[in-house]
Amino acid sequence: MARVDVLMPQMGESIAEGTLSKWLKKVGDPVKRDEPLFEISTDKVDAEIPAPAAGVLAEIKVQEGQTVPVQTLVAILETEKGAAAPAPTKPEPPKAAAPVPAPRAPAPKPEPPALRPEPPVPVRSGDGGVQTAEQRLRTKSTPLVRKIAAEHSVDISRIPGSGYAGRVTKQDILGYIERAPAAPAAPAAPAAPGPRPQAPGSIVVQHPAVEPWPGDRVEPWSKIRKITADHMVMSKRVSAHVASFFEVDFTRVAQLRAKATEKATFLAYIVKACAVNLRKHPVVNAAVSGDSTIYRADVNIGVAVALDWGLIVPVIKHADELSVMGIARAISDLGERARTKKLLPDDIQRGTFTITNPGGFGPFAGIPIINQPQVAILGVGAIEKRPKVVTAADGTDSIAIRTMGMLTMSYDHRVVDGADADRFLADVKQLLQEFPEGAV
Repeated sequence: MARVDVLMPQMGESIAEGTLSKWLKKVGDPVKRDEPLFEISTDKVDAEIPAPAAGVLAEIKVQEGQTVPVQTLVAILETEKGAAAPAPTKPEPPKAAAPVPAPRAPAPKPEPPALRPEPPVPVRSGDGGVQTAEQRLRTKSTPLVRKIAAEHSVDISRIPGSGYAGRVTKQDILGYIERAPAAPAAPAAPAAPGPRPQAPGSIVVQHPAVEPWPGDRVEPWSKIRKITADHMVMSKRVSAHVASFFEVDFTRVAQLRAKATEKATFLAYIVKACAVNLRKHPVVNAAVSGDSTIYRADVNIGVAVALDWGLIVPVIKHADELSVMGIARAISDLGERARTKKLLPDDIQRGTFTITNPGGFGPFAGIPIINQPQVAILGVGAIEKRPKVVTAADGTDSIAIRTMGMLTMSYDHRVVDGADADRFLADVKQLLQEFPEGAV
């Protein structure tokens, strides 16, 4: 028999650790190569991790719920001699991501060698002092940890790290902030005049505790539910939310769908209409950075997917360059991989505008929360046949049955004025009601 080490994989360049959320096999179970072995959760994505070789699960080193650095030994497989795949010296992208179309979702690169142990070679710090490699690793934490530290004016080097080589993890810094006295935070305001830049995702959210009553069932949040909750509360605090409602006649789109041999959903047409008009209205395709506006060069539209364990927003890259059918295929592919936990971190990053489709569950309309650091999000209500007053060419009115739906857009009033939002929605509405057949 030969031994194969199973390591915590690298799920993106900025990911330093992962939580082993569920074992899919037990000790003693036979395992096929590329068969899902366990599930992990990171700050960016949940995924199933496949077995690197065929064999038997001989030993489990990391239990469910534990958070460990990448490259940590999580299990040992025993295989027949000659059948074992050599253990990689660096973490590689999990095989579970194989269905990803190469042009749109490149596999994540391995973590730079900074995460591997280094000899304690002294280097000069910014203030003239000397730092060892271990000290540099501690201060080079993940972007999320650095954002939290900046938001709370915390020196990362003073925090005892529990991560790889003393690296400070998210849990370390949150625990440090909770234990730190609240009084010193007051003088931070006058330290620098003018508005302080916001760091989206950096606000630590304290959710009030509520006493359960007898007979109640208490279910701890999953990692993705916790991230979503924090992100939504933070977004309401950061952005000045305003909403506009537009009723749209989808009869033209319904006619195109009826004639098409390959069907696209109403959502695909809506994504296309938004993508075309985001080019015409760049302020809606923007982000806020401190007291500046970033006008994005790309049009990357995120489409929210409701999962049994939470909500995730995969992103259609360069949506303005795709046809309606191309968008429909992208929505189907990303949605399926989200439900089967085969998304890569790149699939949920670099969005510039988001669309959520609660109408699939029946509501007439809703007011969504902006997906930071974007400045607008579109909500799609139920699309169904309703009576509508129609004006003929001669000016006479009649009541007809039309396919109608409501579009709601929440936008950040810090940079998007009501006129900007309404002009964008008016153009989206016009395109949907007069959709050219060749655009499909």
